[in-house]
Amino acid sequence: MTSASLLSRSLTEAPRSKNRSVFTLIIGLVVGYCMAQLFSRVSPHESLYPYISRRLNLPADSQLAIQAQEHGPFHHDHPNDNITVAEQLKKEVRILCWVMTNPTNHKVKARHVKRTWGKRCNILLFMSSGEDEELPTVKLNVGEGRENLWAKVKEAFKYVYKHHYNDADFFYKADDDTYAIIENMRYMLYPYNPETPVHFGFKFKPFVKQGYMSGGAGYILSREALRRFVVEGIPNPKMCLPGTVVNEDIEIGRCMEHLNVTAGDSRDQIGRGRMFPFVPEHHIIPAKYDKGFWYWNYQFYKTDDGLDCCSDLAISFHYVAPNLMYVMDYLIYHLKPYGLMRSLEPLPAKLKVGQFLPAPVERPLASNEDSVDDYDRIYTTTTEKPKEPDAREMDSQELEKEEEKYREKRSKEAEEEDESQQTEEDSKHSNEETDKHSKSKETSGQN
Repeated sequence: MTSASLLSRSLTEAPRSKNRSVFTLIIGLVVGYCMAQLFSRVSPHESLYPYISRRLNLPADSQLAIQAQEHGPFHHDHPNDNITVAEQLKKEVRILCWVMTNPTNHKVKARHVKRTWGKRCNILLFMSSGEDEELPTVKLNVGEGRENLWAKVKEAFKYVYKHHYNDADFFYKADDDTYAIIENMRYMLYPYNPETPVHFGFKFKPFVKQGYMSGGAGYILSREALRRFVVEGIPNPKMCLPGTVVNEDIEIGRCMEHLNVTAGDSRDQIGRGRMFPFVPEHHIIPAKYDKGFWYWNYQFYKTDDGLDCCSDLAISFHYVAPNLMYVMDYLIYHLKPYGLMRSLEPLPAKLKVGQFLPAPVERPLASNEDSVDDYDRIYTTTTEKPKEPDAREMDSQELEKEEEKYREKRSKEAEEEDESQQTEEDSKHSNEETDKHSKSKETSGQN
């Protein structure tokens, strides 16, 4: 082939090569744009998904959203929510919740637990002295009242051990005015082996060397802790006191210590509490002038109150009225700020039997005064101080003093009420006499 023919051929093929390059460039741009759009639509909270999927042994298609099967007037669906991790944790960390209630509270309190947070437990039981088919209840042969709380707790755990020991990994006792976020409870319990003898809650320090858990915030027993309590503790009066005891949470704390069941640390990695004995308001907005209030001296771990009081993955609160339960359910499970997606906390590695997570990193705490300074600009008066728990954390002498103060207060109020009624009667009598006198004068004038 001559040089002239080669030149002619190259000139002919040049436009084809150029067109091919342009076409390839366009295809590349289109594909790149599509990929960018695809990745930009991936939610930030899925960034840890491969890691968590490996921890939970999720199947390859587990990132597909599992729609919650909730219907009725007390909830509404979010079909686009991805609840796969929560559903898998529900299988791996099985929690039985039993709620202490009484016939008076079945309809005014207990059924609202069932309609809100209770439905998220693997198993939900209501322990009462009366029957109720709606809840339904487990009828215990125990009387009601504070003096029967300890007996009721023992009978309830005996029932749970007999009927559900192998159906759950952890066992949570709550009151009918407790509100719990069960998904966060599973996250806290995930690394622990159910055969480790441990119990969790909001820890108080008096009366029990290793601390005991507030009854109102609820306490969680591992499967081994439950076994020791029912099999080794309740039958042995040297381990667990028989008979009537007012403060059931103190007594179960003593019993756990005698049985070598560790009082676990329920705080998060940076030392913030996760289980609380009062409503959120009383922890987030502390009462400035209650320095002598028993709560500050009873805390096992000194913590801040204020916005830094509570973990982002808080678990439980106490003294929650039924209406507030629905409000909290809405705020936690339904209200979402548009455009903000939180990332998932990484799941810790599984622990062996007898192993525990390291203690949280200690942080410098603000003073009780500092924790409320920011609220002085908002609230002109201090908030109402929290109520004391139903089973008050005090010894018998302190309890008698408190009851004596209460009786004196009631007596004084009764006297004031009697005086007020007497004053009203005297005033009424005086008005009647005045009216009679006026009518008498009118009659005399007419005559």
